[in-house]
Amino acid sequence: MDTKKKIVVIGSSNTDMVIKSDRLPKPGETILGGNFLMNHGGKGANQAVAAARLGGNVTFICKIGNDIFGNETLEMFHKEKIDTTYVGITPKEPSGVALINVDKKGENCIVVASGANGTLSVDDIQHAESAIKQASIVIMQLETPIESVTYAAKMAKRDGITVILNPAPAPTHQLPDDLLANVDILIPNVTEAEIISGMHITDDESAKEVIRYISSKGIKTVIITMGAKGALAYENNEFIHIPAFKVEAVDTTAAGDTFCGGLCVALSEGKNLKDAIIFASKASSISVTRMGAQVSIPLRKEIQ
Repeated sequence: MDTKKKIVVIGSSNTDMVIKSDRLPKPGETILGGNFLMNHGGKGANQAVAAARLGGNVTFICKIGNDIFGNETLEMFHKEKIDTTYVGITPKEPSGVALINVDKKGENCIVVASGANGTLSVDDIQHAESAIKQASIVIMQLETPIESVTYAAKMAKRDGITVILNPAPAPTHQLPDDLLANVDILIPNVTEAEIISGMHITDDESAKEVIRYISSKGIKTVIITMGAKGALAYENNEFIHIPAFKVEAVDTTAAGDTFCGGLCVALSEGKNLKDAIIFASKASSISVTRMGAQVSIPLRKEIQ
């Protein structure tokens, strides 16, 4: 019997289809000679896989379609030893797909068809209530309906479970106060923090002002991930800055998701916030040295 504290991830699952070419096509233009890659992705799935590979006891709540992409994704979850009891299969929508075109300079254009991710409902969250009640941590993102995210946060908070929100992709409007009021730990990047606060980050002091503002919404702990500048956290009226590990970055895809998954694992094992951020930063720094989303996420033994 696994006695490790449970981590519940609620979120999206996509299949990323990537074409790398010398340049991006103009409207109406067809370019030949690209290289094709297909990877498992979606922020929720990335975080679930990261937490599982880094040693967490993970249950994933999501929706996939009854199609080849959904079937392959489900098989992958099983290989990663993720509890898929609450991975719902819907015949109404296809599995989520992201079409990504990347040029030789690393510039890209992306179109996402959310598909089944958009059907993750309050009823689905209610169906998974027993799993949520057994968790020590629930983590969510913003690639599924905000109503379901808010409902899950309220449910978990009511039972004293640590609620973590990674507000990504960057919200297009202000997040509901009743969502933020039920979040214990918020993990935005710089862009997401600026949108949530309505303030700009130009240096360390402005970053601290943004964090103080976000914290005033009732959030106990705020961690801004700042890429090569590391992470700045705020808890119990104290700031903690963890510098980034210096590596040669190849592809930053899923770096933030790896950080989030790693943080959940470390906190579920009883590490304090500083040590948890260091653990998560190590995992994230390894991921950026590799191409792709989930294929770049390291194993626990690589951190050690």
